This record gives sequence, C-alpha cells and structure tokens, in this order.
Amino acid sequence: MSTPTKRVAFHTLGCKLNFSETATISRDFIRHGFEKVDYRDEADIYVLNTCSVTENADKEARKLIRKAKRRNPNSSVAVIGCYAQLKPNDIAEIDGVDIILGAEEKFNLLNHLNEIDLNSGTKVIQSEIDHVHKFTPSYSSGERTRSFLKVQDGCDYTCSFCTIPLARGKSRSDSIENTMKIARELAKTDAREIVLTGVNIGDFGKGSDESFFNLIQQLDSLDGIDRIRISSIEPNLLTNDIINFCASSRKFMPHFHVPLQSGSDKILGAMRRRYKRNLFEERVTKIKSIIPDACIGVDVIVGFPGETDVDFLKTYNFLNDLDISYLHVFSYSERPNTDAVEMGGVISKEKRTERSKMLHILSDKKRRYFHDKFVNTKRPVLFENMKNGKMLGHTDNYIQVQVDESMTLINTIHLVKLSLNHGTVVNGEL
Repeated sequence: MSTPTKRVAFHTLGCKLNFSETATISRDFIRHGFEKVDYRDEADIYVLNTCSVTENADKEARKLIRKAKRRNPNSSVAVIGCYAQLKPNDIAEIDGVDIILGAEEKFNLLNHLNEIDLNSGTKVIQSEIDHVHKFTPSYSSGERTRSFLKVQDGCDYTCSFCTIPLARGKSRSDSIENTMKIARELAKTDAREIVLTGVNIGDFGKGSDESFFNLIQQLDSLDGIDRIRISSIEPNLLTNDIINFCASSRKFMPHFHVPLQSGSDKILGAMRRRYKRNLFEERVTKIKSIIPDACIGVDVIVGFPGETDVDFLKTYNFLNDLDISYLHVFSYSERPNTDAVEMGGVISKEKRTERSKMLHILSDKKRRYFHDKFVNTKRPVLFENMKNGKMLGHTDNYIQVQVDESMTLINTIHLVKLSLNHGTVVNGEL
C-alpha cells in the first residue's frame, strides 16, 4: 500500500523578495513529492513566510498561524522570514508552531522538518544575523506571467526606522555569471516579464568588480523574456548610466520605483537616508528628460518622529510638484531595536492617519493625471488575468488596462488603444 502524498501550503507576507523565496522553497517540496495546495485548504504542513516591516505584519502572521492550526489540528506549522529572524521567541509562544527558521536556515526547511521530532515542542533554529552570509538565488514561477527574480539580499544602510538589516543581514549578491544562469532557467518558464528584486538592488556586486549596471547590461540580452522591470532602487544608486541604458533598451520597461520617504531634508537626516531632496528631484528630472513616458512610483513615510506640520507640508508640496505617477504611502510604525524608537517628537496615530489620507488622495490624482496623458494612444499590454469578464494587463509604462474580450489573452502582448480613464484602471480597445 502506497503512502499518501503529503500536502503542503504556503502563504507569503510582505515584499516581492519574500514571494520569490517562497516560490523557490515550494519548488523544493514539489521536487520531493509533495502536493502544493492553497493555504485556505487542509494541508499536512503549513509554511508561513513572514514580514516584520510594520506592526500590522506581525499581527497578520499571528492570525494566519492560528488559522492554519484550526484547519488541520494535526498539521505541522513552519514559520520563516523576517519576523522569524527578529522575534523567534515571540512566535514560539503561539500555540501550534512547530518550527521557526531564521534567515540562514529557511532554504533548508525540508531537511529540518525531516530531522526534528515534531512532538517535542517548538524548535527554533536561528543564526545570529552577523553570521548570515549566504546568498540563495530565488525566483517566482508558474503562478503568473510576471516573475520576481531575486538578485540581491540584505542591506548595509542604517536607516533609523528600519529592521531589515537586523532581519536579513549584510548586503550580498551572486556573480553576474551565476545570476544569468538563474535568469536563463527562469526564461524557460511561462513568464514573459521579470521584475528584479532585492533589499537594496542597486548594491548588487558590492565588494566585487561587478555592479548593478553591469548586470542589467547582461540581462538585456536574455532570450525568452520580453520585459524586465527594476523594482525599488535607492535614488543615490540610480545612476545616469542606469537611466540612459533603460532609455535605450527594448527589454527594460519605462518604469521606475524610487523611495523618497520624506520631502523634508531635516527628516531625511533623522532617518539617516543617503541623499537630500535635491538629488531625488534630479533623478526624476533626468528620467523624464530622456524617457518622458516613464512611470515613476515613490515610497513615502508619514508621521516619522519629529515630523512637524511644516515638515509634512514640505513633503506634500514637493511630491505635488514632482512629475511622478503614484505613491506608496506608509504610516511610520515603531519597530523594536531601531534608533527611531528612542527619538522624541512622537506623532499621534490620528495625525499619521490624517497625513496618510492626504497623500493617498494626492497619489490618486497623480495616477489619474498620468493615465490621462495616454488616453487615445496605443501601448503594448501584457495580459495577466481575467476578472469580471474583462482581460487585465499592464502597459510597458505600468498602466493597468482592461479590455472586453471573451477569448483568453493571458500571457500575450498586444498593442492596445487606451480609451477611458477610471483612475486605477484604463479601458482599452484591441
């Protein structure tokens, strides 16, 4: 009599980097005969890849752990990711958690599960973050037309609000040769588009004679992939060489995501960011001067300690005047073991909410204005999924487009005329 196939379910919180790592770990399970199921289904093993950037991410992790155990009380629950590295003992107190793996150990999850006695209480396997040096390449596949390729991990920056260096360790990456091997493996999947991800991708190659600019030059010749996007890149690392190259490339899309965090130089200094607002403005101006169609997304934090009404208005007006396309707005969240926690001038939750709302409204206006510029023009759209009888996809410059089409166009690229702007999505005609 054959042994029944074990079912494993994964759930990922946080950034696209986490998604690429979860996908890589899940492929390891599938290679070893496991059946992958949805996290909402009954499984023998539940794997939760966590984030710890905000307090909400911590709370969500706790909720998901409890849900998994309710679905199958006899299941094993494994917790990996940033929350697992930062607060393993807190997680160990949650009923039902069997194993917690830190940053260095998570890619060996299957081996650890095979080696431990799940009946002997929660097992915590974690290295001190200073001892985390390994780089494990990862990419997402099989679930969508867009794949996230991890090219870098960790961060050497010391931003006063951020726990990521404590959760992921020092900046590190693989060689261009090895990265290209992984990219060619990815190109054999169904993906038509790659998004380059990392904690601080502009730092690729640090400590070697290679650079992120060298990497994108090599990736531009990758066969089997139509589109490549750069995920978030620090403004001080977004060089003219990179911008000029993207402008001339047919593969690299006219889309940049550049974190600002604050439009006040005083607050940028308190955050220990490595630039001032003038540099940020220069980067945006440079992009728009040679790639006028480019979509530019911006991260911003409201309610950082010491952010006065004047500081916030500087941020608001700065963003309002910039030729950008949308915002990702974050309310400052106190994180343990960061310098910002010890700072005075705490901003009330109400004030943070109010400022966040103002910037969300500004973002909506920016997005609508950006989309309006392309109404009655034609753009290439990579269709990704169908929803409510409409095919959805994104243009090269990251405008979400919907078309009435009964025949599936998923994973195909078509020239589409943009017609009616709804704000977040634009109607299109084939």
